[in-house]
Amino acid sequence: MDSRQLVDLGEFGDAFRRDPHTVYARLRAEGPVHRIRIPGADESHRPWLVVGYEEARAALADPRLAKDATKVDAAFFDEELIGKHMLLADPPQHTRLRGLVTRAFTMRRVEALRPRVQRITDDLLDAMLPHGRADLIESLAYPLPITVICELLGVPEMDRAEFRKMSTEVVAPSSPEAEYAAVVRLAEYLTELIDDKTRTGPTGDLLSDLIRTTAEDGDRLSPGELRGMAFLLLIAGHETTVNLIGNGVLALLTHPDQLDLLRADMSLLDGAVEEMLRYDGPVENATFRFAAEPLEIGGTHIARGEQVVIGLAAAQRDGSRHADPDRFDIRREPRGNLAFGHGLHFCLGAPLARLEARAAIGSLLERAPGLALDGEPGEWLPGMLIRGVRTLPVRW
Repeated sequence: MDSRQLVDLGEFGDAFRRDPHTVYARLRAEGPVHRIRIPGADESHRPWLVVGYEEARAALADPRLAKDATKVDAAFFDEELIGKHMLLADPPQHTRLRGLVTRAFTMRRVEALRPRVQRITDDLLDAMLPHGRADLIESLAYPLPITVICELLGVPEMDRAEFRKMSTEVVAPSSPEAEYAAVVRLAEYLTELIDDKTRTGPTGDLLSDLIRTTAEDGDRLSPGELRGMAFLLLIAGHETTVNLIGNGVLALLTHPDQLDLLRADMSLLDGAVEEMLRYDGPVENATFRFAAEPLEIGGTHIARGEQVVIGLAAAQRDGSRHADPDRFDIRREPRGNLAFGHGLHFCLGAPLARLEARAAIGSLLERAPGLALDGEPGEWLPGMLIRGVRTLPVRW
């Protein structure tokens, strides 16, 4: 590979989906930034991919890399259909949106969820464990975060199965047409949900609070911004945690020495979750950024208007940052973890994701001492955004 030439990631086939880390390592050896073609993307779509840790960390906080596509005269259909949210905005708009959301989605609110998260986890394990084997994604990794985020936002239980289908199609689309259709359905659903909550008045859930949240100057979220915020919180609020739990348990079960170490000392759980985020985190690459002006990243010139993908998975395996980066080590010092981003766009839901992962994995290990793989994991999700397996068969 030559860092100056186009790298067509589609040429690696299914091997890239199963193990992108090997490809990213080869790219890093050639340089920290590469022009790529994303598998399945249009021939003309040739963004830059940042694979070095220091370059990725700096790029995540670089104001010259805009999230608002309109700054470079571009647009995405999800913004047009759903509405503006924090991942599609830059300061001062991002500052305003985040400020309004953090008024309702506080650390105190997250901490207050701890008993409920544990109760949901216990109930799911009560239902799962008597069977002796299960698909961990279906039985625990998916239902825990979707239940938590839907209860938090006030999404009716009867709607959750349909929401799952739409959400998965958005983050790991089977085709551009299916992705578009899922976004259309989600926009319609969220509009109805917000209208219902506006009519019924305060009910104590986060979405009701967001509808009524007002800043000191009287500023409030517009209907489109509310829809965009609900979209972001619902999807980001569970898809990442599903795959944090799934990937984390898979890492433990394929590294029995680390599993034994954790079982022997559960005080290592917090550090283990951080290593799971580093080793095979749920977000493979950050969402697109756009060069609002010409700049250099890692010695590579990026022209105004060009798209930049910041490789979180690639950066987390950079040997210049982490010694022996391909080794899964739950006692590793969790320095500079980029799994939830860095800078202005650092994930608002990171504390909730960590809380859920610790509850799920800790309780699972305590209650299923014989936990082991029960066959091969299912296929890895398509696309380059979310990293996770569709199924994870386990027994105990």
